[in-house]
Amino acid sequence: MPRAGAAARLLESAPVFAALGDRTRLRIVARLAEQSGVSTTGLTSGTRVTRQAVSKHLAALAEAGLVRSRRSGRERLWELQADRLARAGRDLEQISRQWDEALARLRKLVE
Repeated sequence: MPRAGAAARLLESAPVFAALGDRTRLRIVARLAEQSGVSTTGLTSGTRVTRQAVSKHLAALAEAGLVRSRRSGRERLWELQADRLARAGRDLEQISRQWDEALARLRKLVE
């Protein structure tokens, strides 16, 4: 992939990284990775975070494309969008390879 393309893809993944930078949102993602179709009330169970706060975190995760919801009766059930997370992971791997290549060139130049 050309470097400009890699930079553009990384910019697309920036909202994912920003969303995962919050500890509560990271916990929500981890919980949804373990169990799909969890209500907001279910996501607050066993935590000291209010339903209102979890709802705001879910909105941020949804905006980043990491979660989506569906209606089930009166409840809204949340699911992880694993493909979006995987895409961001691939972008990080690409950056890591680029840094490894740059460091190898620098090492060769120094030697």
